[in-house]
Amino acid sequence: MERVVVNYKDRLMRFGFEIFEELCKSNGVEIEIINQTEDKTYENELVEDVLTIITVFSAKLYGSRSHKNKKIKETNEKLFDDYHVVSQ
Repeated sequence: MERVVVNYKDRLMRFGFEIFEELCKSNGVEIEIINQTEDKTYENELVEDVLTIITVFSAKLYGSRSHKNKKIKETNEKLFDDYHVVSQ
């Protein structure tokens, strides 16, 4: 039997762990979680999953914005430098 060892369950997968666990079992792979957390209710897990999704997409959105802002700033600086050279 093969084994996958992880420190925490959510380090292996954020969502769909139970499906992945069943898939592993059917292929003779054991998943060993070293630091087991307390069992949570379905509602608690659902709230945590939704918050995680919101956090991930917010980070992507803000990261995208900062990348766009950086590009705009670089373009403006280049245009200003070009204008400054031409006007002298």
